[in-house]
Amino acid sequence: MSTTGGTGAGEGTARARRTAPPSGLIIVDKPAGWTSHDVVGKMRRLAGTRRVGHAGTLDPMATGVLVVGVEKATRLLGHLALTEKGYDATIRLGVTTNTDDAEGEVLAETSAAGVADEAVHAGVAALTGPILQVPPQVSAIKVNGERAYKRARAGEEVALAARPVTVHAFEVTAVRREGDAVEVDASVSCSSGTYIRSLARDLGEALGVGGHLTSLRRTRVGPYDLSVARTIDQLAQDCAILPMAEAVAAAFPRMDVSEEQARMIGHGGRLPSAGLGGGPIGVFGPDGALLALVEEHGRTVKPLAVFVP
Repeated sequence: MSTTGGTGAGEGTARARRTAPPSGLIIVDKPAGWTSHDVVGKMRRLAGTRRVGHAGTLDPMATGVLVVGVEKATRLLGHLALTEKGYDATIRLGVTTNTDDAEGEVLAETSAAGVADEAVHAGVAALTGPILQVPPQVSAIKVNGERAYKRARAGEEVALAARPVTVHAFEVTAVRREGDAVEVDASVSCSSGTYIRSLARDLGEALGVGGHLTSLRRTRVGPYDLSVARTIDQLAQDCAILPMAEAVAAAFPRMDVSEEQARMIGHGGRLPSAGLGGGPIGVFGPDGALLALVEEHGRTVKPLAVFVP
C-alpha cells in the first residue's frame, strides 16, 4: 500500500478540521520599511487566515499604529478608516522633494536660516482647522482609473484637485537649527484623508523655502493608540486579537437592544432611533454579543453590517 496516499488524506483531514481564528482587530506598531500590505501578509501567516485587511495605509517610511482586521472584523475596517488620526512628524524646511517626503528626489534647496520661530508657528496655525489640501503626486488616489503614484513615477505631471480635510490640532513641539536647515517637530490630529506630507510641503511653501517630511509616526487611529499597539516581534510570540465586541464598543457609540429587537436586526430590519448620532453605532444583544453596525436615518436605524449568523 502506498504511504503517499495515506499521508495526503491525513493532511487533508487536518486541513478540514482547522478552525478559523476569532474575528477581531490586531493593533500593529508598523516598523519602518514595511508597506501596509507587507503587514497584512505577515498577519495572514500569524493568524492562519487569508481574510485579513487594514484600515488606513501607512507609507513604508512611516511607523506606528496600523489597525488590522481578521475574519468578520474586515467589515469594520472601512468605518474605522474614517476616524480621527494622530501623528508625530518631523518637517525639514529648506528642501523640496518630488514626493514631499525623504524618500523622494530633491528638487530644490533653499536656506531656511532666516525663517524665525514665530513664522513657523504662524504657518502651522494657518494650516490648522478646515482646509483645502492638494494630495501628494505620489499618492494612491486614482486619476482616470490609475493610481497617481504610477503616473508620477512614469514621469507624468499629475494634476490632483484640492480636497477638504480638517486638521484638528497642529502643534510645534520643537524647532532645531543646523546651518541652512530648520527641522520642525510637530504633533498632528486630523481627519481621515489628511496627508501629513502635504502639510510639510505647504508649510515650506508658505514660508518661502520649501519643505518635506523626514519622519512620521502614527500615534492613534480613533480610540486605538500606541499603548495598545504591538510590534511584529511581539505578535509573532502572541498574535493577540481584540475581540469584535470590544473593538466596536471602543470605537463607536453603543446601543443595547432587547431579544425581540435583536431578532429584527439579525434579519436586516430597522429599529427605532436611539439618538446617538448618524453612525456608525454598535448594536449589542441582551447577552452583550455584538449584533451589527447601524446608522441613523431619521427616526430609525438601518444596518450597515450584520454580524449574527
